[in-house]
Amino acid sequence: MKNIAIFASGEGSNAEAIAQYFANNDKVCVKCVLTNRQNAGVNQRMEKLGIDTHFFPKESWSNAHEIVDFLQKENIHFIILAGFLAKIEPPIIHSYNHHIINIHPSLLPRYGGKGMWGRHIHEAVIANGDTETGITIHYIDEDIDSGDIIFQAKCEVLPNDTPSTLATRIHSLEHKHYPQVIEMLLIGQQ
Repeated sequence: MKNIAIFASGEGSNAEAIAQYFANNDKVCVKCVLTNRQNAGVNQRMEKLGIDTHFFPKESWSNAHEIVDFLQKENIHFIILAGFLAKIEPPIIHSYNHHIINIHPSLLPRYGGKGMWGRHIHEAVIANGDTETGITIHYIDEDIDSGDIIFQAKCEVLPNDTPSTLATRIHSLEHKHYPQVIEMLLIGQQ
């Protein structure tokens, strides 16, 4: 059994999609969710699914040794970022080298880096007149949104799109592909 931890900061729709996908899987288990926001919406979603959530304050994420100790105590094999809005510090990256992935709502390397998340990306895509966008699933390294790309999926940007309509299509791609890519990576590692 491969135990995964999800790091999330927000509402948790991707975390929920992942947890539901693996709910009855005998090879992959969503063991817990770690968050850096005490009142994140992901807490309520995970409570309904019976998955433990753990809040760690900013200081814990900055030092990161407390996080690594917790993950090792929980026997975590793989870390999934799902709307986690904080930089992953080197102690976590080094302890879980090539075992941390993120999903980004653009076709990296476009619209990556500091400040490029969620609505900000969709606004930039529309403002620049892009005709396609999508999602990127990638490994984490010490720079923001620069790790090796694992998977990308595209969707068209329609002439009448708003950031909200584009976000809806991007979320559909995320919910469809992220759990499948996680399963492929974890089953391939056995």
